[in-house]
Amino acid sequence: MDNSSELFQTSADTEGFSAVYVVDRRWFDQWKEFVETGDQNSTSFPGQIDNAELFEDLDSYHLKDRLVEDEDFVLVPAEAWHKLLSWYGMVDDQPPLERKVVDLPSTLKVEVYPIEIFLCLHSNMENAVTTKFSRTDSIHSIQRAMCQAFSVPPGSECRLWMKSSDSSCERLRNVHMSVLDACLSSGMTVIMETRNADGTWPSSRPQIMRNSVEEQDSYRGQPGVCGLTNLGNTCFMNSALQCLSNTPPLTEYFLQNSYVDELNFTNPLGMKGEIAEAYADVIKQMWSGRHYSVVPRVFKTKVGHFASQFLGYQQHDSQELLSFLLDGLHEDLNRVKNKEYIELRDADGRQDQEVAEEAWRNHLRRNDSVIVDTFHGLFKSTLVCPECHKVSVTFDPFCYLSVPLPVSKERVMEVFFVSLDPYAKPVQHRVVVPKAGKVSDLCSALSEMTSVPPTQMVVADVFNHRFYKIYNMGESLSAILDRDDIFVYELSVLEEQPEEQVLLALYLRERSHYRDYGSGGGSYGTSLFGHPLLLNVPRSSCSQEALYNLFLQRLARYVRLPDPSEELEEEEEDDEEELYKTQTNGISDDDEQEEVEPAGPSQTDYSCGDATPNRKSDGNTTEPQAEENHIQLLPDHGDPGENSNGSQSQTEPGCSGDANSADDMDPGEQSSGPAGADRSSKPPAEQPHEPTEEENEEDKQEEACSPSPPANEHPAKRRACHVRRKRLFSIQAVNSNGTTERGMGEGGSAVSFSSQPYVAIDWEPDMKKRFYNENEAEKYVKHASMEVPQQHMTVQLQQCIELFTTVETLEEENPWYCPVCKKHQLSTKKLDLWSLPEVLIIHLKRFSYTKFTREKLDSIVEFPLRDLDFSGFLLRKTLSSEEPPSRYDLIAVSNHYGGLRDGHYTTYAKNKDNGQWYYFDDSKVTYATEDQIVTNAAYVLFYQRQDKIRKPTLPAPNTGPTSSSQTSSDTASCKDDEDAAELGAASSITMETE
Repeated sequence: MDNSSELFQTSADTEGFSAVYVVDRRWFDQWKEFVETGDQNSTSFPGQIDNAELFEDLDSYHLKDRLVEDEDFVLVPAEAWHKLLSWYGMVDDQPPLERKVVDLPSTLKVEVYPIEIFLCLHSNMENAVTTKFSRTDSIHSIQRAMCQAFSVPPGSECRLWMKSSDSSCERLRNVHMSVLDACLSSGMTVIMETRNADGTWPSSRPQIMRNSVEEQDSYRGQPGVCGLTNLGNTCFMNSALQCLSNTPPLTEYFLQNSYVDELNFTNPLGMKGEIAEAYADVIKQMWSGRHYSVVPRVFKTKVGHFASQFLGYQQHDSQELLSFLLDGLHEDLNRVKNKEYIELRDADGRQDQEVAEEAWRNHLRRNDSVIVDTFHGLFKSTLVCPECHKVSVTFDPFCYLSVPLPVSKERVMEVFFVSLDPYAKPVQHRVVVPKAGKVSDLCSALSEMTSVPPTQMVVADVFNHRFYKIYNMGESLSAILDRDDIFVYELSVLEEQPEEQVLLALYLRERSHYRDYGSGGGSYGTSLFGHPLLLNVPRSSCSQEALYNLFLQRLARYVRLPDPSEELEEEEEDDEEELYKTQTNGISDDDEQEEVEPAGPSQTDYSCGDATPNRKSDGNTTEPQAEENHIQLLPDHGDPGENSNGSQSQTEPGCSGDANSADDMDPGEQSSGPAGADRSSKPPAEQPHEPTEEENEEDKQEEACSPSPPANEHPAKRRACHVRRKRLFSIQAVNSNGTTERGMGEGGSAVSFSSQPYVAIDWEPDMKKRFYNENEAEKYVKHASMEVPQQHMTVQLQQCIELFTTVETLEEENPWYCPVCKKHQLSTKKLDLWSLPEVLIIHLKRFSYTKFTREKLDSIVEFPLRDLDFSGFLLRKTLSSEEPPSRYDLIAVSNHYGGLRDGHYTTYAKNKDNGQWYYFDDSKVTYATEDQIVTNAAYVLFYQRQDKIRKPTLPAPNTGPTSSSQTSSDTASCKDDEDAAELGAASSITMETE
């Protein structure tokens, strides 16, 4: 009886209890009266515990609504309930009404009415069961209940979705969260789906869940040998994913579902577990062995969501994505839920071993994940103040090594040399110049090959038949890209003083047969063709007649002079009603009014191939967009395409070169311009042409063909006939683009000397066809220097690692604050390797950026496939028997083909199960051999420590011709990526010579 009294006292107090039981108030009062009277034979004996009055019915045993504590029921602690149950028992079939104590903010509350949730499988959403859960239950307890209710096989990977009454669904990611924190309430539905055998989920969103599992594809392949579809310039992402996919410890961690229990949903530095789950989905699909290729669209979306720099479909760096992904996976899987603040200490003269161990312990106190276990190492950083010589030593963790490449101080340039000899073809040279040199250094190097003094040279960048830039001797060679078409012109030595000389730029243009009214002036359209020239001309020899003769002389190799038997005479007959016109350089002068007709853009399409976008601006002239846009130099193979008068037999003007060149040319060369893409220049404003007057002796010799006009009629309005000799071409001053005609200079000069003069010689189509030999004009020859194979610089990986550990001085943008001097100093810094991880990532810094230059280093880095020994680079020379060795074998390589602005990424990787090397090119996968792996495209290297390498569990596949490749049926490689992969292989100029 004393025990009963104690139970009575504790039944009203729930503090300190996790669970209580609901008991009918009337039964409890009767029991209370029975206990208080102390009469064992009293009629107040309560009998068995009976809660029938609390239920709506005795079938479902649902509690009645709106029951009130102390009126309808009382709460009994669990210990008291079990004693009451043992003393009195319970009415048959009635369930005990256990209720949990919910710890709400600032209060404790007994959960009399637990929530009722509908549970169903995604494959059978019509068959739902109702189950009660406490608000303190975890989501994991719901998952266990569902697995038991629906007989889900043990080990199946499941995920839950919460569906509210408005049919919207949300993932229940954190299974450790309580029902209360997950905002689950009565009437909601929880849907469970299990991962398919191919690694996919039955749905990406519960809104598109299907009522039956889709039939699996019949394909069965080697797990891990799976491509990744290019979503549009996502080859960089595919390459990084393939490298990580073939990193055995990380992949096995995800395949064994070890990540599920380590997802960190509360880390403010993480991505709420979403990056880790998205990565796990990709890995499980790739290693299911049921896909040729996987579409990583969800993963790409998640990456763009958490890292805005990867939004969209621009090309990026595979190493930058790799860095983000490793950091994101680490924070999403960090076992440290609450990071403590740790103040870093300097060595202050302590032993390296002591400082290193302290640094690593401190690192693990804040960072503990599979990424740390697999990829993190430790290096020693030593800073020395140049003023007070204070030495600061710290040990810092690293995830990968970014090692520099030895940079050559020289570069190889290919240029065309145009001699003063008008009958000499341009000669292509390959010269070696200082990388930080000037244009004068280029001329000096070329002078050694040509014996022409550098002072008689001028260097220009030619693009679209015009000068894109004329360089001064003092300009830096870094402004000239490898893809630019550089012409070096030999200049004549004149007796005149330098101030009396003019550097004249000469363009060749062809006039169209029709007027171009689109420009507003109604002028004849023109289009540039051929190769421009630079000439040194005395100022005194810039008249029309002098320039005409000079140009004929310089163009003598491919411009034929008329034979004496074919004098070019033209008879002009002017109607009485027309104004008398005098031909001056192809432009009509009107005596009564000046009608300005500037040379406008030609709208005739002479294109012989596909247009290439993003070229240098052509100004306001519509130029041919394929062959005409290229500086196409054809080889000297004779003149089979010429007719009897030396011109080409083709009738289509404007198509440079041989009539059959468009058919014989490689398609890749037709579509790639000599100066590359993304080069643009701002077109200058068009200037109206001012008509000029020039005396012409022949025009003054008139023969009267009609009676004299009446006295009251203007003298110009008369019928006149005259005969004059016709020129092959006319001369016109133009702007630098060759599109806008300008007025002539003073004193009868054909050019103006106020700025760099540009002139164009305009050809009528019929005259050009008769006297201009296009085939001959495009020929060039190769110098012996072009025949010497261009050797790629070769370096050893060990050299790169030595450079990484070399002492360097900090840059001005990144000084070190000296605690002794109390100011920022440009100290010296040295990095030394202390401990290495299981998987070592080495990033080769091929992209070099300085204040003055940007380039990609194409050096071949010789890296070993086996037995990479780091013992010589580790600062800690004496290793204990418990410490791992420092020998590594290669397991994956991320490759980059192309240049700075564009390129293509691929991967070589070794399958962990069969030991075979494969080449991953987006969705295409092929076998690879070890001798193919070391190339100048290698960008990121993955090495695994030998003591952790597991022997292949499967035999190596047959790599014979019948099974040499595995190609995805839904290859979706980005065309830009495919084209970029060929960069460097295709020349911008047709490389055929005599």
